[in-house]
Amino acid sequence: MSVSLNSKGYYRAMAPLTDKQLEHFQASLESLREELGHLLAISSQASDVVILDQSRVGRLSRMDAIQQQQMSQASRAAYRQRLLAVDRALALLSEGEYGWCVTCGEDIDPRRLDIQPESVLCVSCQQLTETVV
Repeated sequence: MSVSLNSKGYYRAMAPLTDKQLEHFQASLESLREELGHLLAISSQASDVVILDQSRVGRLSRMDAIQQQQMSQASRAAYRQRLLAVDRALALLSEGEYGWCVTCGEDIDPRRLDIQPESVLCVSCQQLTETVV
């Protein structure tokens, strides 16, 4: 195993993903990107403004509609955030930097990438970001 310097200036042991793995992750990311785009498209109507005309809809129905709207908006925000992460991972893939942690420069376990292909942090760095308050 050799050692190299990546574009971020980190030394890392050379254990790059194989071409077959890169193709698999690119296909996974592109599929995920398409799915998220579809989810955003079908959820746009559910987040439309709720009509507050009491003559058309009762108070409880309006409250339920507002709650549904808020849940839809939260889901759409999560879809957009994940879509940005997918785009970032695809950019890293095209730059030859996919599969390496953007924080520490270590390789990201392929099993993690199988579960969440848009991951740009290794498990250790991800845990650090989640514990820092």
